[in-house]
Amino acid sequence: MTVLVTGAAGFIGFHTTRALLARGDSVVGIDNINDYYDPALKEARLAILQESDRFDFERADIADKDAVAALIARRSDIDRVVHLAAQAGVRYSLINPYAYMRTNLDGHVVLMEACKKLPNLRHFVYASSSSVYGANTKLPFSVSDPVEHPVSLYAATKRSMELLSESYARMFALPLTGLRFFTVYGPWGRPDMAAFIFTKKILAGEPIPVFNNGDMSRDFTFVEDIVRGIIGCLDGPAQLVDGKPPHRVYNIGNNKSEKLMDFIAILEQALGRKAQIDFQPMQPGDVRETYADIEATRRDFGFEPSTGIAEGIPRFIDWYREFYDVK
Repeated sequence: MTVLVTGAAGFIGFHTTRALLARGDSVVGIDNINDYYDPALKEARLAILQESDRFDFERADIADKDAVAALIARRSDIDRVVHLAAQAGVRYSLINPYAYMRTNLDGHVVLMEACKKLPNLRHFVYASSSSVYGANTKLPFSVSDPVEHPVSLYAATKRSMELLSESYARMFALPLTGLRFFTVYGPWGRPDMAAFIFTKKILAGEPIPVFNNGDMSRDFTFVEDIVRGIIGCLDGPAQLVDGKPPHRVYNIGNNKSEKLMDFIAILEQALGRKAQIDFQPMQPGDVRETYADIEATRRDFGFEPSTGIAEGIPRFIDWYREFYDVK
């Protein structure tokens, strides 16, 4: 049978699709290759995936209900879904809120509505975010914590996706699992993320913006660990138990909060250059610290992250130098 991966040309979507293909799955990928960041990077990822004869690609917007419905009607062999397409980024939501409503909310509903018609749907896994924890101060963040105080529109849309999924699981018995990703980095990463921004600026001799005067910590999670969590979850579908709907939510993180200044120090070491640091105040929609409690993910899927920033950052730098041909 076949896995549908949305956002297949995106950062996590690319790595997930490649891992699924490597283990023998057939994959249908969907992506609209938008210009939120350089489409050439997305096209380069896509070209690698298209080397496999078990990968089919559909260039479409997940919020286009006619296009998605037509795809699902043609591909009744799809039995699992990994929904990673999203409008990402906290700060961009201050500039273009409508993109978040269309992709994250409309797109999620369009996809669930279409997938209701799949005759053999076993599991629908979708990307949520650690941003849903918002103004919470208790650490580490646990899936049992209340998440009613988002500090960004992005976070609000991700929490809304979880609530929509709960309702579809309850009404239609759709087996749905949401994964709250913590700051993901690694080869083929997104240009709007810290590792990418800092690397580009350090190599160019430009100052790097460091918010909250450097007093920030993140649960930085290497992309290969994220992918292992996604696939482990995909293989363990949510079940209807004791009348509860088949919907669950898990954290996927490194289970360690790293200081941003330590992250920068490892980048400097890997690059062999010192960063010029431009300290700035906290940005709207940002939080000071994230830290994932992954006990439930360990228990249910045997998830165990294995790549710390001391290993992961140099691997990102190696990819960056090769892809952009910089020394």
